[in-house]
Amino acid sequence: MSQDKTDNDSGISRRVFLAGTGAAIGASALSACSATGQTSAGSVVAAQGGMGTGTNSGAVVFTDTTVVTNDAERRTLKNVSVAVDNGVIAAIGDRAEILSRYPSAEIYDGRRKALLPGLINCHAHLAASIARGFNEDFGFPNSLSLPESPASLLSSEEATLMSVVAAIEGLRSGSTTMVQNTGGIARDAAALAETGQRWVFAESVRDIETVDGPMSPPRLANSVPPTYSDQARVEGMQRIADLHSQWHGANNGLVSVFPAAALAELSSPQLLKDVREFADQYELGYTIHMTQSQAEVDYMLKYHGVRPAIFLDNNDFLGPRLFAAHARYCDATEIAALGRNKTIITHQAAMAANRGVNPPITALREAGCTIALGTDNNDNDMLHVMKTAISMERIQRQDEIPGTLPQPEDMLWDAAHGGAQAVNQVSSLGSLEVGKKADLIVLDMMKPHLIPSGRVLSVWIHNGQPSDIETVMVDGKFIMRDHKILTVDEEAIMEEAYRINERVWGRILRNGPLDLPRL
Repeated sequence: MSQDKTDNDSGISRRVFLAGTGAAIGASALSACSATGQTSAGSVVAAQGGMGTGTNSGAVVFTDTTVVTNDAERRTLKNVSVAVDNGVIAAIGDRAEILSRYPSAEIYDGRRKALLPGLINCHAHLAASIARGFNEDFGFPNSLSLPESPASLLSSEEATLMSVVAAIEGLRSGSTTMVQNTGGIARDAAALAETGQRWVFAESVRDIETVDGPMSPPRLANSVPPTYSDQARVEGMQRIADLHSQWHGANNGLVSVFPAAALAELSSPQLLKDVREFADQYELGYTIHMTQSQAEVDYMLKYHGVRPAIFLDNNDFLGPRLFAAHARYCDATEIAALGRNKTIITHQAAMAANRGVNPPITALREAGCTIALGTDNNDNDMLHVMKTAISMERIQRQDEIPGTLPQPEDMLWDAAHGGAQAVNQVSSLGSLEVGKKADLIVLDMMKPHLIPSGRVLSVWIHNGQPSDIETVMVDGKFIMRDHKILTVDEEAIMEEAYRINERVWGRILRNGPLDLPRL
């Protein structure tokens, strides 16, 4: 859509849009955009003063607190202190001993608090936040047609703002690391980096010519044998290379760039080979959407003669650095292949539940797959994902005593340790241990839904709310403290998001409400 059309519909121009969030533009953001070659669209969300990397450069000691370590022993330590220095967890133990080692440290009173490792969201499509309240309830792909696509009514700057709104939601719900999986991430990269979170930009490529988007029953019915575009593949791989050259290791190492093949049914064998070779060359993780729908399975069987995971296996795409999203309709042969290759599965439990599907997570675990968690494309609340995942898997399992497995400790293991494996940083992320990166969240336990409780982690996963998180630290820096985000001007961003929402959905629903299916 042209910029002129957007201006006429919304009453804002690029200049006015940027000026409208002027309080949110800091000098450091502008210089960062200049240094990285990004357009100024990436700067619209920087906080005044340019605090995109958070605050606090000295040592910090969290005193007299509870620590959920998420280490191999899955320990919960009571009444301990934690020292953070130079971006890492420097000590966990007795208050007096730690303070004697760090006499000048800032003191964070940890009484009646709990520290958890930051959550790692391994699969998100952030700009899709514009479709909230529509995309949750009509299957996959969305079966309810709208007069116009919400995304088509956004300017480039507005789409970037939608991504940042989703990132803020992720931050507030405890995601210290997020994987943005889409094409054209360069547009949003600077703006996302300003949040101070740890990022994986998974630049996504497809090269099919004969299918437009994820497989659906209508597309399957009208399908023809696939043909592929060498030009689309080469141009897509160049986008990956350019983004990697520009952003991998940026923001003091907070940004990583991974290659992604978009979807199994949209990828040629040559594209799979190219993505895997790029990942191998730079020792990166890589990702793909796999087995999202029954229509996808049927399409692959019809034109390739094998199911999606077997197609990937036959083309040497499976492996321990692949994190494959969804795996909703895998059969026993696919589960065996995924497990044999130690492939990581990202389980988008909340989205799967919305779409009426319970992926075979128990069988995938037992086959040898690491499980990680992600949100997908509506909300970006990883606590919601953990709540849904534990219930779905308990329903799926055939245990002698139902409701005993998995435990909340297993969910945190998936969300933090499994996520760290997926983003290829398991040696530095995923648990609160001495020597690991200080990516952590602080819970205020003095809430009526959390106190009294016998087990901190259990009560938070079953009863907790994102608002229980009062502080978020990434790489030893506070990026949210006492519920205030320190890196971007959240109020200005949300004001602009509200105006965009009113315009876009007001236009789509101008002839009245949607005609909804009924029971």
